[in-house]
Amino acid sequence: MKNLTIAIDGPAGSGKSTISKKIARELNINYIDTGAMYRALTLKILKNNINISDKIELHRILQDTSIDFRDNHIFLDGEKVDEEIRDNQISTSVSDVAKIKEVREKLVEIQRNIASNKSVIMDGRDIGSFVLSDASHKFYITASIEERSNRRYKELKEKGYNEELDEIIKEIRERDRIDSTREHSPLVKCKDAIEIDTTNKTIDEVVSEILDIINRGGK
Repeated sequence: MKNLTIAIDGPAGSGKSTISKKIARELNINYIDTGAMYRALTLKILKNNINISDKIELHRILQDTSIDFRDNHIFLDGEKVDEEIRDNQISTSVSDVAKIKEVREKLVEIQRNIASNKSVIMDGRDIGSFVLSDASHKFYITASIEERSNRRYKELKEKGYNEELDEIIKEIRERDRIDSTREHSPLVKCKDAIEIDTTNKTIDEVVSEILDIINRGGK
């Protein structure tokens, strides 16, 4: 039986990760959070004070970095970093790291290897357009920038961070700009992807909508 591959793309704060995790549980397939992979590498770069313009140092750290998923947790060099990678400093730095060609090439290689031998749902910015261009199903999840910023604001507040909503709106707007204009694999909606706007929908409503499409065999 052919492996099921589901590509979920969309901008920051659209609900991709939460939706993908729920679908993975419903279908009993593997969830691969590609955004978390870029966050994990950004965490290592910041911790080691690496200048991302230094190609030699960047190459060294890419060759010396292990990123893996086990039991719905992400591990960086063998250490679980689920919480650390959600720090707001990582959020404001990850787009600059993710737009680097060498970084994308390394992580895409890992992502494709994972999807080559198991059924997966993978979310990110360029999954349907580049990483898994032949995915069984492609979806583009979006929401208004105000809604996405409010979600991020509430998430940070619940974790004890005291961020201003106006600043979060600016940060997400800037991330959108970087992600959609970067030279290598920018954020785009594939022609064969089904777009779902989550602005006025609950997570469960979106999950149900996607599962219905998959069960009908739609793309």
